[in-house]
Amino acid sequence: MRFLVFLLLGVTAPVMAQAPKLELPKLEVSVNRVDHDGQHMYEVDATGTVAAPLPKVWRILTGYDRMAEFVPDMESSKVLSRNGGEVIIEQFGVARFLFMSRTIHLIVRAVEQPMSSIDISLISGDMKHYESRWELVPVPETGGTKIVYHGKLLPNFYVPSLLGSKMVRNDIERMMNAVLARLDRRDAPKVEAIPQP
Repeated sequence: MRFLVFLLLGVTAPVMAQAPKLELPKLEVSVNRVDHDGQHMYEVDATGTVAAPLPKVWRILTGYDRMAEFVPDMESSKVLSRNGGEVIIEQFGVARFLFMSRTIHLIVRAVEQPMSSIDISLISGDMKHYESRWELVPVPETGGTKIVYHGKLLPNFYVPSLLGSKMVRNDIERMMNAVLARLDRRDAPKVEAIPQP
């Protein structure tokens, strides 16, 4: 379930006042529990904005083999096949509920619309239903990118009904904050070794 905030403050120069930089909105998350055929499904919406430009955001979000490096509780993510814009991915992770934890295994299909969206659907695994959509919207005023996430999920294991929405919300907030932090991280410049005489 953990599969996918920043403020930029304007500064004034000592001699000449500059226009303040636009403030990026914080992460917004909503989770609703809906009944579907007598079962509780969770609908998730999350939106955040990063200073990173669209090409960098796209490169990181479609680097499926490296997602375990920054997505909390994801143990591995591996591309099984790629056919044009369709990618089959196997993921292992851990779902934590109160004092319990459960290993999660998913095989999903990602359908990419370059520099625009990624639609993910469940092929098999430890969910009765899982689908999500990542949309990327350039923010011309800042040069950054707005990330919009929408998901529907129905675990195939017990989630307490009274706490379920809160637990899913906490999980999504944690995942999205980690993803946004990775997208906005400034990678250290590569330093080439100086040849020895």
